[in-house]
Amino acid sequence: MLRLLVCVSGGGTNLQAILDAIDSGKITNAKVECVISNNAGAYALERAKNKGIQALCISPKSYESRDAFNQAFVEKVMEIHPDLIVLAGFLVAIPAAMIEAFPNRIINIHPSLIPSFCGVGYYGLRVHEAALARGVKVTGATVHFVDSGMDTGPIILQKAVEVKEGDTPKVLQQRVMEEAEWQILPQAIDRIANGRL
Repeated sequence: MLRLLVCVSGGGTNLQAILDAIDSGKITNAKVECVISNNAGAYALERAKNKGIQALCISPKSYESRDAFNQAFVEKVMEIHPDLIVLAGFLVAIPAAMIEAFPNRIINIHPSLIPSFCGVGYYGLRVHEAALARGVKVTGATVHFVDSGMDTGPIILQKAVEVKEGDTPKVLQQRVMEEAEWQILPQAIDRIANGRL
């Protein structure tokens, strides 16, 4: 049984997609052990509590320095000892010590077709604003392994989504979540959990 730690900063719609996929059998041989957020008000923590899953807030604001936060974060993750860490809309840079401790055991979902619209500064609605500003006809989402760069690790799965006339960043964001993110993140976890990756 693959023990998952899911890290989330906001509402937790990708977390919900994972939980639903486990409940429906689309993800087998895996369970969410813990959810960590850097944001005490993140609805993702409520989603976890509602399922009886340990939910923790570890916020950089609670520490006197980024180094102190990184140390506390890494210590807590080591204590949980997950088999796989899933970054599901986690807007915090992962400390180098964590990447070293969990090689090829941290995955991230990014709301574009990497290498487009990724890297420093590209997160949340900013990705979709950039895609619309550039005038692309196709966007999508990518699940990739996390390495020491920003959105540079090996790609696991990608799914394309059509950009439609009149799309706003919010409308496009919702379509990318529904048609790509909520599909490929559970698929990637299931593949890892069942040794197909």
